Amino acid sequence: MMPSETLFLEAKALISQLIACPSLSKEEDGTAVIIQDFLKAKGIEAQRLGNNIWAKNLHFDPKKPNVLLNSHHDTVKANDSWTESPYAATEKDGKIIGLGSNDAGASLVCLIATFCHFYAMSDLPFNLVLAATAEEEISGQGGIESLIHHKDFPEIAWAIVGEPTDCQVAIAEKGLMVIDATCTGKAGHAARNEGINAIEIAVSDIQKIQGHRFERVSEVLGAVKTTVTVIQAGKQHNVIPNMCTYTIDCRVNELYTLAEILTELQSIVEAQLVPRSMRLQSSRIDEHHPVVLAAKKLGLKTFGSPTLSDQALLTCPSIKMGPGHSGRSHTADEFIYVDEIKQGIDLYIQLLTF
Repeated sequence: MMPSETLFLEAKALISQLIACPSLSKEEDGTAVIIQDFLKAKGIEAQRLGNNIWAKNLHFDPKKPNVLLNSHHDTVKANDSWTESPYAATEKDGKIIGLGSNDAGASLVCLIATFCHFYAMSDLPFNLVLAATAEEEISGQGGIESLIHHKDFPEIAWAIVGEPTDCQVAIAEKGLMVIDATCTGKAGHAARNEGINAIEIAVSDIQKIQGHRFERVSEVLGAVKTTVTVIQAGKQHNVIPNMCTYTIDCRVNELYTLAEILTELQSIVEAQLVPRSMRLQSSRIDEHHPVVLAAKKLGLKTFGSPTLSDQALLTCPSIKMGPGHSGRSHTADEFIYVDEIKQGIDLYIQLLTF
């Protein structure tokens, strides 16, 4: 079954509008208006909370489970290597080139098209809730997190999160915890054998972190990965630094909580560890969940994703799936193939017709 030509053409036109409207995280007002106006033109009443737009299917039944269709409409900044205009939705060689086309404009417009396809059906076994959300690229508190905790937003049974996965299905996703570490030494003159060098403490810590292995390894997400990515110390060449700070990027599988990772790391280092957030937990859906079984029946591959999305902020089972390739995200001349939009609509519809 292929999507109707109308759904496809509307999705293609919508992604071009979204690309043409700058929508950096926390600055998505313009694209929020575009999405709400698009739905209104289709006769769909959409609600707005901040820069998040959401809507329910026409025959919403409180007795049925609620399925969330979610993707985001914010983007990162365009880097200096673009050769095309980031905001022009340039179409060439079967591609639509533009900022946010791949991440996650194509997934978003395909989910909107899918929602429109099912919107007026009265015999669905579930309700559909569409959410086009903000601040995903910065994991902001004004995005999906604010929406799912809003008093008027329905309780969600399970969700499809639209991200570029080559239309394969992520059944698990690593969580993220960024930790700021502070090593404290004692200042002294570099020419004399005095002081306690905080850099040396940090170097010892980093070696311990590099050599440490977390015992629980996920069959889907693999091992926990900890990487020191930033280090800062010293003010002048002849003074032993009394303080050194470094940052740890922790990618956590579903077998650990963030609190467990923090405790284990603190036990092996001398620095004082302070997490920036404990919000971005790992996730995994049961492989016998109906949507996973439906995906496998369609011949779609399942995998564990090392990259973060709004799945980390959901409190319900979810899969991550969408048209486009993750490697194109945040790159110069980001693009989506036109045929990938057709494929995305088709697969989303089939996935919900189990």
